[in-house]
Amino acid sequence: MTTVSMTHKPRLSFWQIWNMSFGFLGIQFGWALQMANMSAIYEYLGAKPDKIPFLFLAAPLTGLIVQPIIGYFSDHTWHKTLGRRRPYFLVGAILSTICLFLMPQSSALWMAAGTLWILDTSINVSMEPFRAFITDKLPDDQRTQGFSMQSVFIGLGSVVASILPWMMANWFHISNKLVDGSSIPATVRYSFYIGAFAFITAVLYTIITSTEYPPTDITERQKKREEKKGFGGGAGEIFHAIRTMPNRMRKLAIMQFFTWPGLFLMWFYYSPAVARNVFGALSEKDDLYTKGIEFAGLTLGYYNVVTFVFAFFLPLIAAKIGRKYTHMLCLLCGAAGLISVAFIHTPNMLFVSMTGVGIAWASILSMPYAMLGGCLPEDKVGIYMGIFNFFIVLPEIIASLFFGWIMAHLLNNNRLLAVEIGGCMMILAALLALRVNEDEE
Repeated sequence: MTTVSMTHKPRLSFWQIWNMSFGFLGIQFGWALQMANMSAIYEYLGAKPDKIPFLFLAAPLTGLIVQPIIGYFSDHTWHKTLGRRRPYFLVGAILSTICLFLMPQSSALWMAAGTLWILDTSINVSMEPFRAFITDKLPDDQRTQGFSMQSVFIGLGSVVASILPWMMANWFHISNKLVDGSSIPATVRYSFYIGAFAFITAVLYTIITSTEYPPTDITERQKKREEKKGFGGGAGEIFHAIRTMPNRMRKLAIMQFFTWPGLFLMWFYYSPAVARNVFGALSEKDDLYTKGIEFAGLTLGYYNVVTFVFAFFLPLIAAKIGRKYTHMLCLLCGAAGLISVAFIHTPNMLFVSMTGVGIAWASILSMPYAMLGGCLPEDKVGIYMGIFNFFIVLPEIIASLFFGWIMAHLLNNNRLLAVEIGGCMMILAALLALRVNEDEE
């Protein structure tokens, strides 16, 4: 295998970038199924609205712990067949597939919550190296295209995964009634089974069709010296990387910290808000509640269609006006979409709101990483990508621990108002994007 300088990487073709990004299609099945369905699953199993944020702690806590550790180990891995990042793709995909099969068989709240912890840990094992994979393989002028391609597959995976329960009910006429003693409708159960198959298949495709550049002799010697330091040395390296983050990364991190609460509040409360405030359901036992949840899943699928399409145009827009201005405008579109949900009384108008969210989501999945990649040391990309994830998961942890109290004591469990607050947070993030200097190394 030919050794390639990490600073002089060959340009890759469209299809090579397609192949190395395809695994994200499966990974997004894992995320999108829980985003669209876990709030409803928890309510089916008896959870109250003010408890929902706490039950979503699995994703941020596992991301906070797992991603920098996996980033560190993948930086220091080289397998003669699978390479540096692909061993982690494979292990995470196998574990995630098992959990996706088990999730819809939960018969109690603690079972669903416990399975979600294992599922999110496993997804993070697969997902974190995918971000580093783009930086490993692509020269700087192709990274926007690489991360945008990931957005394409994230959008496509989210579309299909989000609307699967609706498709089960309306295309395949599977009843959404609770039967056979189950607390979770058959439409949701079959959706998770399909998602499990999609996850492992898509990740295997990337593993088989993509290669990695082997480490240079100098890099290999450096890593062997670092490996002798043991676990303590690895932890020390992670904390050292946190203290010495590039200045551009610090500004991007603050922007991320205020971007993601808008998404979390939407994922926590959008589907139940649509069921109750737009469809008029009085409780989770109401038939209108199930129909509202299914329609909300359809609109979540639609915003991912927008993401899928818009991601193809992002590199062109960024080339014209710059990455940070592109990102700022996209975030403002997302904020408008979330805030407008409160003024909608006709279900079909939700598609207009979700158009703005889809534009923002395409940019959130690509522009921050494209801006980040150029300022990171090439031999520590995995660690820094994991650390960057801190500023996604920390606000979710804060929301999970404290927003339940806000819902119960300040918002009177108004799910719609929570979605609007998320839109306001996204406006703040758009303003913070203006602070980023792309020439700052």
